[in-house]
Amino acid sequence: MKRIALKIDVDSYRGTLKGVPALVDLLQRHGATASFFFSFGPDRGGRESRRLSPARYHDRLTRLYGLLLPAPQVGVRCVDSMRQARDSGCEVAVHAWDRVRWEARSPTADNAWIEAEMAQACRRFTDIFGEQPYAWAAPGWRTNRHALRLTQRLGLCYASDCRGTSPFIPVIDGEIVLCPQLPTTLPTIDELLAAGTMSVEQAVEQLIEEPSRVAGDHVFTLRAELEGMCFLSAFERLLIAWTTRGHELLTLRELIGSRNIVTLPRHEVAFTGIPGRPGQRMVQGNAFLPPE
Repeated sequence: MKRIALKIDVDSYRGTLKGVPALVDLLQRHGATASFFFSFGPDRGGRESRRLSPARYHDRLTRLYGLLLPAPQVGVRCVDSMRQARDSGCEVAVHAWDRVRWEARSPTADNAWIEAEMAQACRRFTDIFGEQPYAWAAPGWRTNRHALRLTQRLGLCYASDCRGTSPFIPVIDGEIVLCPQLPTTLPTIDELLAAGTMSVEQAVEQLIEEPSRVAGDHVFTLRAELEGMCFLSAFERLLIAWTTRGHELLTLRELIGSRNIVTLPRHEVAFTGIPGRPGQRMVQGNAFLPPE
């Protein structure tokens, strides 16, 4: 039996309004839970859709946001959906203020810009949920040194900003950041489809087997705009298969809560390409000063 934490990135107005309630209903029907990471500022998805395939931005209306239509303020217009996720027993946390802008600018942004973006998102989270955020997950696994340092300074209990194999304490440029990272360990459905060599059904079949092939706990990242909408039935098949095999589906908070943070290994982080994603993403690197 494996433990699989479900990390749901919520990137857009449509994803929050439509995808989140659909996923909440699906999780409740199958006795599962998950962590929802919300974007709170303007949805500028239309600007991004000019560069991406229709498989990622299938909704015609979404492609107009930030172009022909005003960018809707997600953290104002979708509060009910956000609170529905919280009230269902799922974890809620922070993804970004402006998700499109974060992915485009964060790797090279200066400290002031990073701090302003993270502060806006955290303030809106507190306005909506009445408490300080517990966790942060950088959009697209794109981030920089100052953002990592802020996860510690903001008092977050964990972050999920990278790809990797297991929970760890991050080290960047020799600096230890005392905020644990829970990396995404499994490929995403859209990454498996990116090469154009397999169907959605084949991608699901590969994901069903993946946890058993790799030791340890896992984090699976999905998106409200995909698995909550056009891939909803595919995600349901995946949920059923994992639960049938006895895997425990839980939140990231539950996953890190079961670990002794003091004993987590320290790993350097690196920035590199990953299959199915353009640009540089943060990944878990080598152990930092491992025992000789």
